[in-house]
Amino acid sequence: MPLMSQPAQEKETWYDDGLHFTCTQCGNCCTGPSGYVWFNDQEAKAMAEFVGMKKVEFLQLYSRVEYGKRTLKEIRNDNGEYDCVFLKENKEGQRGCSIYSVRPYQCRTWPFWPENLTTEKHWQRSAVRCPGMAAGGLEGQGKFYPIEEIRIIRDSHD
Repeated sequence: MPLMSQPAQEKETWYDDGLHFTCTQCGNCCTGPSGYVWFNDQEAKAMAEFVGMKKVEFLQLYSRVEYGKRTLKEIRNDNGEYDCVFLKENKEGQRGCSIYSVRPYQCRTWPFWPENLTTEKHWQRSAVRCPGMAAGGLEGQGKFYPIEEIRIIRDSHD
């Protein structure tokens, strides 16, 4: 009796084989059009402690309320774009997050946001500004994220 060949398993997503990404701390994801960096009460406490102030002071100085939620403030830069209040430039001209170790979960889940994972074209569009994605992707450099880990990150994003 001849063996029946198994049909090729169809891919569920374009990134079933995983993706590569490593944050280069270029700061590009922290600047651009005006937007929102949402954070919760626990994150506010951690950020406040990190910058050495009480949470209430932190909220007054570094956040605003939009749609009933807290978001980090932005500062308009010389290029007319908006920078996160915690985006800083060092003496060498490198830009990065000054609270990187306690940055909000929204920032921690970049670039595995649902809108970036919709199609490979969406991923590549975001990769234009993000060297950590541009070098990553399907066959790139950087930390490898298997599909299971990407799903966990993607599905936990608000």
